[in-house]
Amino acid sequence: MIDISSVTKKYGKKTAVDNLSIHIEKNSFVGLLGPNGAGKTTLMKMISALLKPTQGSIHIDGSPVSRDNNPVKAMLGVVPQYSNLEKEMTVNEDLVFAAKLFRIPKVIYRERIDDLLEALELKEAKHQLSSTLSGGMQRKVMIAKALIHKPKIMLLDEPTVGIDMATRVRIWDILKDMQSAGMTLLMTTHYIEEAETLCDRVCFIDEGKLFLDGHPKSLIEDFGHFTVEEYFPKQGSMFSYFFSREEAVQYSRASTAESVLLRELTLGDIFYHYTKRKVN
Repeated sequence: MIDISSVTKKYGKKTAVDNLSIHIEKNSFVGLLGPNGAGKTTLMKMISALLKPTQGSIHIDGSPVSRDNNPVKAMLGVVPQYSNLEKEMTVNEDLVFAAKLFRIPKVIYRERIDDLLEALELKEAKHQLSSTLSGGMQRKVMIAKALIHKPKIMLLDEPTVGIDMATRVRIWDILKDMQSAGMTLLMTTHYIEEAETLCDRVCFIDEGKLFLDGHPKSLIEDFGHFTVEEYFPKQGSMFSYFFSREEAVQYSRASTAESVLLRELTLGDIFYHYTKRKVN
């Protein structure tokens, strides 16, 4: 579906994405996991043809991604990290504007807008200015805008950043429904729980490089099930990993650390183990 082959993106002397290759299967939900500045957004912009790779290539269904390849771009629905809504337009006007950009006939886009507003629980906001909506509702309008032309692939750059947990969970449900309907989704996030809940595959990215790739559950099970964090005044925090709670408990009780915390292992622990950096 999406083939990213040896892609590098440089800004002068700075390398934002470094010789990165990923193949994304149809109907998968892939998460790009990493801290701010890891290269996730740059990669998404190259997939959506907003940026051109310095080296390497990106293909979707065998066709090269470029600004001039409109059939490929029409396969993509893009939800950027920052709002792409028109502040002086109502929700309906913004969606009509997006539909016209894709030359969707009026008789079709009217019904489609109503269907999207219903599915995304936005009916009451139809004639409100987008700028007056809450952050969570604006995110849902951005998703509706990206879906207006019925894309095959959704690119979501930090889709739930800065919104409350209840709205975040509702958006998770919407994204799951998209995958169930046959869509392919690629999402950047630095929320560990989001990646573990939604994705059937995660790609760990740091300093522009892909260094770990797999199913969230498999990555955790290969690593262990529990982590013990010990804090020592001179050395700082130290982490140990265990497959059984009993082993973790025994280790914790024998520890001479100033403080000890036992908890279930997460993708964030694995990321920290390899990079000594936190995802968020």
